[in-house]
Amino acid sequence: MSAATATTTAIIDQTDKQRRALLLVFCCTLFGAAAQVLIKTGATHLAHPSLLTAALGMVTNKFLFCGYSLYGISTILLVIALKDGELSITYPVIALTYVWVAMLSYFLMHESMGLYKIIGISLIVTGVAIVGKAKR
Repeated sequence: MSAATATTTAIIDQTDKQRRALLLVFCCTLFGAAAQVLIKTGATHLAHPSLLTAALGMVTNKFLFCGYSLYGISTILLVIALKDGELSITYPVIALTYVWVAMLSYFLMHESMGLYKIIGISLIVTGVAIVGKAKR
């Protein structure tokens, strides 16, 4: 194998690793958003929210349990993604969690979606796209 072929193969391998890292971080955003919605739902089922009831609720409240579990899965995926991905590229993608939470809140919890939220979401998506484009 020539030096040029080895270099090309190494670049392709690194590109594949970066792509996998971005895909994992994207999955983190989905898990994180679902976790936040579940935790919000679980919190509404607590009689008197406090540190103690939230801690106990994590075990006894299925919504809190599932939400915290999804946060754990999201964290594990993030660690795996950061192993091969560039932090300056992968981490800004996590901002998409805010987009998913806003959408889930609107559709599942019937929260309002005003002009400023739409502008903010648009800015987040644009920012993530610019960071992704800058890498190429």
